[in-house]
Amino acid sequence: MPAEGVDLTPKPQVLTKAEILRLADLFVSSGVNKIRLTGGEPTVRKDIEDICFELSSLKGLETLAMTTNGIVLARKLPKLKECGLTSLNISLDTLVPAKFELMTRRKGHEKVNCVVMRGFNDEEICDFVELTREKPINIRFIEFMPFDGNVWNVKKLVPYSEMLDTVAKRFPSIKRNQDHPTDTAKNFTIDGHKGQVSFITSMTEHFCAGCNRLRLLADGNLKVCLFGPSEVSLRDPLRNGAEDHELREIIGAAVKRKKPSHAGMFDIAKTTNRPMIHIGG
Repeated sequence: MPAEGVDLTPKPQVLTKAEILRLADLFVSSGVNKIRLTGGEPTVRKDIEDICFELSSLKGLETLAMTTNGIVLARKLPKLKECGLTSLNISLDTLVPAKFELMTRRKGHEKVNCVVMRGFNDEEICDFVELTREKPINIRFIEFMPFDGNVWNVKKLVPYSEMLDTVAKRFPSIKRNQDHPTDTAKNFTIDGHKGQVSFITSMTEHFCAGCNRLRLLADGNLKVCLFGPSEVSLRDPLRNGAEDHELREIIGAAVKRKKPSHAGMFDIAKTTNRPMIHIGG
């Protein structure tokens, strides 16, 4: 969370529940089998349980996931699970309460996506890995990526190779899993650990060729690449009465414009893009 906070999107610009469900149905009927609700913070929507229930009822949807900061999870998780949520990622960049408060601008401490930054939390990598010994969780270490407002600097980037070397020195039995071609993470297991460890290597070893993700933002814009500045609105044609086949044509045209790979971290750092908190993880 930036120190100055973030500008909230005016409510009229945000997709309504009905619009979310119509677009979701369109994507699922076109072959999408996994939907992840992200943010900002998805649990701030008062209708999030209703959205989950309706989404989970879509024929063809296999996984309904959510990425959250976990602040209200103790209160909301039972109902979300009852409404069809099948998978959960919790964003947690530090195990140190003081650092957590500094990064999130709020008190609290939840646990499993971890953006690693040199000089801030890189010394906690093995502490995070230790959590997988007794807990069947997946700790995912993410290379620090450039977005508007996060003051990216290559000196803060801890590359995947260095993170893996750090883990291997303390946990020498770590071994690579067989990943699916469309996985965005490199997954590992450690002998005697109930959980697993993963690395998302967007900067040093990109996975663009196998990426099949599309992002529908809260305001109805579609992004086909996390690092690309281009977006196309689905909200506007939807509100102007577009038929499903017309929306499919817009989506198809956007996907066809997707580039084979992103421009590289130094060029990305110079490109205007939304803050990650507006895009969703």
